[in-house]
Amino acid sequence: MKTIFLFFALSISTLVAFSQKKIIKTDQAPVPIAPYSQAVEANGMVFVAGQIGLNPQTRQLVAGGFEEEAVQIMENIKAILRAANLNMDDIVNTTIYLKDIANFAKVNDIYGKYFNGNFPARTTVGINNLPGGASLEIAVIAVRGPKRK
Repeated sequence: MKTIFLFFALSISTLVAFSQKKIIKTDQAPVPIAPYSQAVEANGMVFVAGQIGLNPQTRQLVAGGFEEEAVQIMENIKAILRAANLNMDDIVNTTIYLKDIANFAKVNDIYGKYFNGNFPARTTVGINNLPGGASLEIAVIAVRGPKRK
């Protein structure tokens, strides 16, 4: 009987530990335009929703084209991570969606400036369309180290 109780208690503890999630929000990045969160933390991992180049104040796509959108996206990601008490070095995975794969070198140049050499794993995908007429979208996953809570 003790074994069954111990197994049951351990199962419940594990379920609770793995089912907890925290919604990350900041007004320093665009508020979602659909039913999703800017980021969700679960089990020490922070999943940042795909960002397009929206200005956080106007909620409009930044003017100027691809490079300006890419910079705005990276700044939005930084702001969301900051709200989770993380930074760009905590990113372990990135997915980049490009409407025009010819911009691959441009995104590499801009993206690379936001890291200190230990780059996250990354996937870049060419696609047909993005919300709001955006040229690119970037989503990241960051991991909270043992010192940051």
